[in-house]
Parts: sequence; C-alpha cells; structure tokens
Amino acid sequence: MGLFDGLFGDKDHKQGKPDFSGVRGGGSSTATATEPSPVTPDPVVGSGGGRTYTVVPGDSLSKIAKHQYGDANKWRKIYEANRDIIRDPDLIHPGQTFKIPEA
Repeated sequence: MGLFDGLFGDKDHKQGKPDFSGVRGGGSSTATATEPSPVTPDPVVGSGGGRTYTVVPGDSLSKIAKHQYGDANKWRKIYEANRDIIRDPDLIHPGQTFKIPEA
C-alpha cells in the first residue's frame, strides 16, 4: 500500500488518472537558455569590422572568453575592450552587448 492510497481511494481505481498513451517524445524548439548568444558583426561604421556578443543568463567573462577564444583566461581582453560598459568584471548582466576584439 502506498503512502497516499488511503487518502485518494483504491489505487486500482482508474477514474481521474490521465491517459498519456498518445504522447510522443520530442525536443523543445525554444530551449536555448544554455546556448551562448551568437556573435554578430558590429553595426558601427568604421569600427574595424569587430564583433559583438550579447550576454545571456549564466555568462561570465571567462565563459565568454572560452567560447570566443578557446581560452577562459583571455577574459581580460574582453574586459579591457568594454571598460566603458563593465564596471566590475565579476558582475555582468544579461542583455549587455560587448565588443569582442580579435584574438
């Protein structure tokens, strides 16, 4: 006998139990929260063809550097290029857009 069997009636009673027999497995087309935001060309004319990156939840400068340069220790390169936006390198926010300098 299960813990809640006495509270909800006979466990063999089928009334009220959902039927999931027609449910098919699959993936979600909107599950992108853990994927890094794409790097986009810098729209500023005369910028030297740089790139930008928009911060997503869970990002850090070292995580962005690892994704962009293959080396998390190059986070200072991103920080130095964006000192006008980043006050504290340990505190970046989703939605901020950073310039990504060439490696």
